Amino acid sequence: MEILKAKKTDLDIIKYICDTTINKIYPKYYPKGAVDFFINHHSLEHIKADIKNGFVHIIKDEDKIIGTVTVKNNNMNRLFVLPEYHKKGYGKALITFAEEMIFKKYDSIIIDASLPSKSLYLKIGFKEIEYDKILTDNGDYLCYGVMKKEKLN
Repeated sequence: MEILKAKKTDLDIIKYICDTTINKIYPKYYPKGAVDFFINHHSLEHIKADIKNGFVHIIKDEDKIIGTVTVKNNNMNRLFVLPEYHKKGYGKALITFAEEMIFKKYDSIIIDASLPSKSLYLKIGFKEIEYDKILTDNGDYLCYGVMKKEKLN
């Protein structure tokens, strides 16, 4: 297993990982309008811009890209691992990697935690500092927690 900075050539697989994970997991937690919002939010254009700026990282195992995380300043986002690789330590490896990057420069990490990921973040020391919701298509709401983790001194 290795974590690398994403390249332009990784764009399509990163988009596939995001879409596959969202379409498999999120409908269990969110209505259609919110799921569609997530798909559009993690668009090719957004991912491409983040790759260009050096914010996106991938995790590979046996030369296969299976997950991704985006780190901008002290924000960790777009953390996705293909569903068939869940509960095998890849997500935790990406989180640890992102935390180490962020804590080199900042005293805290901020994330917008979706409902499926919130319990994981709570288990690893994040605290909810805000609750927010976005009105999406069909009158559906996307609800999420803004979470923060402080650097231990």
